[in-house]
Amino acid sequence: MTGSGHERAGLVFAGLCALTSAFVPGVAKFSTGQAGPLTVAAVTTLFAAAAAAGVLSWRGELALLVRRDLAPKLVLVAALGTGLAFFLYFQGVRRTSAIDAVLCLQVEPVYSIFVSWLVLGHRPTARRLLAVAVLVTGIVLAIRGGAFADPIGVAMLLATPLCWQASHLIVLRGLRGVAPPVLTGARYLYGGVLLAGAWLASGGASDLPAGDALDSFLPVMAAQGVILSYVGTLLWYEAITRLDLARATAIVVPSVPLLSLAVSFALLGEVPTGAQWLGMALTIAGVMAFVTAPHAVESRERIPAQTAPIVVDPGEGSAHR
Repeated sequence: MTGSGHERAGLVFAGLCALTSAFVPGVAKFSTGQAGPLTVAAVTTLFAAAAAAGVLSWRGELALLVRRDLAPKLVLVAALGTGLAFFLYFQGVRRTSAIDAVLCLQVEPVYSIFVSWLVLGHRPTARRLLAVAVLVTGIVLAIRGGAFADPIGVAMLLATPLCWQASHLIVLRGLRGVAPPVLTGARYLYGGVLLAGAWLASGGASDLPAGDALDSFLPVMAAQGVILSYVGTLLWYEAITRLDLARATAIVVPSVPLLSLAVSFALLGEVPTGAQWLGMALTIAGVMAFVTAPHAVESRERIPAQTAPIVVDPGEGSAHR
């Protein structure tokens, strides 16, 4: 593919990634209204795991998940980035609104900047600190301007990106060079086993809808797991192997809240308040200022925004496909 064609494909993948991500909060809110959060988390991840297993089998890489030098770290990445993150996310969405969910997840750059500073030793720039201040102001204003009915749910949503950042750090420190399909497959396969085990141990099978309700519930879970989770992850990787990470993030991250508002209104009838609109604008401005600021770290050590479940080195894109 030519340079311009390569870039155009990256833009298309970034747009598709933003589109799929926009449906995540609304569908999550809808699905957690049909069954308990742990049930939704486990069944969603199992559908994603089935897709991941098929892709890894086709690529001949399924055995890499149990390789002795990789398996322990892959399990830890899955436990943090999928198991705990999905548990917190679906619990939080159940307790709040889809609008709150998409806004709370914008806090990830805050965690990113402090993880990079405290663990990787990369001092943040003044512009990024200012961007974080604007971003946090926007999130607080938007959440306070909504119902704010359940602070525990909001806390769970705010904690979700911290799990993603912890998983990114493990990849940065111990799993560089592992292809994205393997990392993604581990996230959902091991994460699916962990969530399914917790779900069964808690008697979750009895929480499944019965009869016709189950027939309508499973297709939603399949779409949430295969398209919004697994395919959404792969779309992100396809974007950042063709575009630099900052540009891909600048396209995807600010687009998601705006698109999510439309999806949440269409699916759930949720309408943001004036304060939420203002908070949304500040949040988007803060994220944009953050991702377009000069990087305080090398390109191969960048920690992506919440759209990317796993960090990846854009310079190694040809090896990943």
